[in-house]
Amino acid sequence: MHTVMIHAASYDNVRQAVDRVFETFPLALTGKTVLIKPNALRASKPEEGIVTHPAVLRAVVERVEEERPACIVVGDNPGAFDYGANERTFRETGLMDAAKGYYVNIGVDSTRVAFHPEFMESVGVSRIVLEADVVISLPKFKTHGLTVITGAVKNSYGILPGAQKARLHKAAGSPRRFHDLLVEVFRLRVPDLFIVDAVTGMEGNGPASPELRSIGLILAGDNAVAVDAVIAHMMGCDPGTLRFLQRAKELGLGDYDLDRIRVVGELVRLANYRLPPLSGEAIMTNERIQQLFEAKMSLRPRVDAALCTACGTCVDHCPVSALSMPQDLPQVDPAVCITCFCCQEMCPEKAIALG
Repeated sequence: MHTVMIHAASYDNVRQAVDRVFETFPLALTGKTVLIKPNALRASKPEEGIVTHPAVLRAVVERVEEERPACIVVGDNPGAFDYGANERTFRETGLMDAAKGYYVNIGVDSTRVAFHPEFMESVGVSRIVLEADVVISLPKFKTHGLTVITGAVKNSYGILPGAQKARLHKAAGSPRRFHDLLVEVFRLRVPDLFIVDAVTGMEGNGPASPELRSIGLILAGDNAVAVDAVIAHMMGCDPGTLRFLQRAKELGLGDYDLDRIRVVGELVRLANYRLPPLSGEAIMTNERIQQLFEAKMSLRPRVDAALCTACGTCVDHCPVSALSMPQDLPQVDPAVCITCFCCQEMCPEKAIALG
């Protein structure tokens, strides 16, 4: 039986709730490499409720510091497709300051790993995600137009840098298959602890809805399925109707049955919580969104032969080894490229552009 903690909190006193989390779910952090991954969807103001609030991140960072880890890394791959957006997102949301100097642009260093062949043979994953001894995930209590809720499982989609997110959305083709795909990404590296920012929640057609809800809670657990089951219940949604939770349970990743979850704190269903109007079909078939996916998937490095000196910097810095230099001019393998913009940013001659 897994445990989910529910604790009252405001952004002013959130450290008290975070301390309680680490008392309830103790982690051996001394001498370890610890990755702290907030939900940093896109550049926005903290009061918009789109990302994990910086007060929550700061409280977690400070609590982890006290455990004397060897290394702390704070990072995420936002929904934007160029890796330069990572730093802009962290600065504008206040997450950069909250990271206390531990921020790393995890989108610039990734490694290729085998994936579910039904979707893609392999994917690029930020290297630190796989190398960290401990991963602490900081989801936001939000709705999502495609997955109904976005919480512990969905937050792991941010371990993927670059435009491959769009390719995976396209490969899924339907909400049900995207739910299955989401679980496949999640289990590439299951985080060790989940601390959910539910001080201010989001309802309506998230994950960037203007409809916010004052909740005043921090949720936490060491099992994502149990945490998401509690989130779904609080939102007035039967966890058993969510395909990604069904699939996670089938794979032995946890149980969404509330009778098999020990809740520390008071579990209350929020009255009249507004869930997304549709179950994802509108998103998967929306013409504008499909056009966006197609545009991002078609981006590839284009080399200006007049400027290129064949120095090999782009090849050396490609995080997934998608570039080679067969005839003194970089060539890209489109099946491997994740459109992370690293080659463009690192080229000393400014000879590469994505187009």
